[in-house]
Parts: sequence; structure tokens; C-alpha cells
Amino acid sequence: MRRFGQYSTVGFVVFAVFLVAGVYATVLTNHTTFVIVGLLIGTYFLYAIKVVNQWERVAVLRFGRYKGLRGPGVFTIIPVVDTLSRYVDQRIRLATVNAESTLTRDTVPVDVDAIVFWLVWNAEKSILEVEDFVQAITLSAHTALRESIGRHHLAQMITDRETLGAELQKILDAKTTSWGITVQSVEIRDVRIPLGLQNAMSQQAQAERERQARVILGEAEVQVSAQFAQASEAYANNPVALHLRAMNMLYEAIRDKGSTVIVPSSAVETMGLGGMLAMTTMGKQP
Repeated sequence: MRRFGQYSTVGFVVFAVFLVAGVYATVLTNHTTFVIVGLLIGTYFLYAIKVVNQWERVAVLRFGRYKGLRGPGVFTIIPVVDTLSRYVDQRIRLATVNAESTLTRDTVPVDVDAIVFWLVWNAEKSILEVEDFVQAITLSAHTALRESIGRHHLAQMITDRETLGAELQKILDAKTTSWGITVQSVEIRDVRIPLGLQNAMSQQAQAERERQARVILGEAEVQVSAQFAQASEAYANNPVALHLRAMNMLYEAIRDKGSTVIVPSSAVETMGLGGMLAMTTMGKQP
């Protein structure tokens, strides 16, 4: 139902009906009294009839004293005697807040954007307890956001936004409950840091990855050296196994066509590789 300032659509319709009836009666009787009466009655109902939407509530004040809430639907007041407060929307509403150049616990300046979802659950308290609850919610959220940023490190704000939002929700809800307002949730939309700090953090992350790569390579070298140590112990107690391993390595090196391997004569005599080399060479000849 639409409202035109302090008038409602229903009030306009009733006003028009009485005015037309007065004019019609005046035409029939030739007495202007009827049109005057119709105009007065129509004007009264024009100011007296009010309409409140399903999601709204409004307070009625009689000579400045609170008489109660009205809505949803149609109701009447006594013009001049009764006045109405502002209409209170009880749907879920949102407020966008931001904190610029606010220092974190580790003294890093950040810009943070957040969204606060809230609703009025007690219209009477929101009307009587606070002058402008919309502005009060916005300013309270802004202050709480700055305070919360100062209690957290930058890493926490970047990686754990849900915890920061839940903390803000508890702080705001505790403050606004006495106003008849509840804060349902707070979402951290964006956390921005200076460009110079972004570059420094990128370099730090790259250095950390390089360090981890070198640590992994060093651990691999340790494991390989441990395996070599075990192999040397096994070969030290079994010379035949060492000779077989050497022969296998030499065979693997020369089995491909065109490969050339230079082996000291002492090694050939020690490991008895002469016969093996001759057999391998004969096997490659067509």
C-alpha cells in the first residue's frame, strides 16, 4: 500500500467519496451545507486513516505519550491529538562499513570492508530507546571494526576472516540488543594492504618456498648417502658381489652401440673383466 507523505491511498479514496457525495447532495438539494460537511468529514478521514505494510510497525503518541504500536494493516488516529513515529522496517537490512589505514596488532596499516546484516526485532525499543537506530548501527559497526582490527595480526585477518566476522557480530549484538535490534552476521568482504607490503610479502613467500625446496633436497641427499653407506658395508664383506656390481655397471655402459668406456687395466685384471669384455665384443659383431 502506497503512502503519500502523511496520507494513505485509503485516506484519499475515503476523502474523494465524501467529497463527491457532498457535491451530489448539494446539487440535488441546492444546499451548500452538504458539500461543506462532506469536505470536512473527508478531510478528517484523510488525516485519520493510516496504512502500515506487512513488514512495518509504527508507534502512536497521544499528546506526546506512547499509546502503542500499530500495524500491519489499516488503523485510524485522532488528527492533531495523535502523532506517529517513523515507520520501522522489520526486514533484514544491511550496513556497509569500512576502516581505512587502521593498524593491526603487528602495526600494519590495512583497509577493511565489511557488511553487517541486522534487523529490528522489537520496534517499540528501537523507537523509544534510540533516536536514529540506523546511524547508531552504522557508527557502532565502524568503531567495533576498528577495535577488532587492532586486536588481530595481519595473517589472522587474511586467513581467518570468519573468526573476525563472528567476533564483530558478538560485539555488535551485545550492544544493540537493548535497542531492540539484533545483528545476525558480519562478513568481511575485503582486506587490502599497501602495495609495498604486498611486494615484500611476495618476496618472503618466494624465499620460503626456495628454503623448503633446499631442505627437501638436503633430506634426499641424506637418505641417498645412508643407502650408499649400507651398500658399502655389504660390498666390503662380499668382494664377489662388488665385482658383479662393477661388471653390471660396465655392461650397462657399453651395451649401447657406439659407447666408449675407458677402464684402467688394473681394474680389468682385478675383477677378471677381460673375458667378459671379449664376449660382449664378439656378441656385437655380425
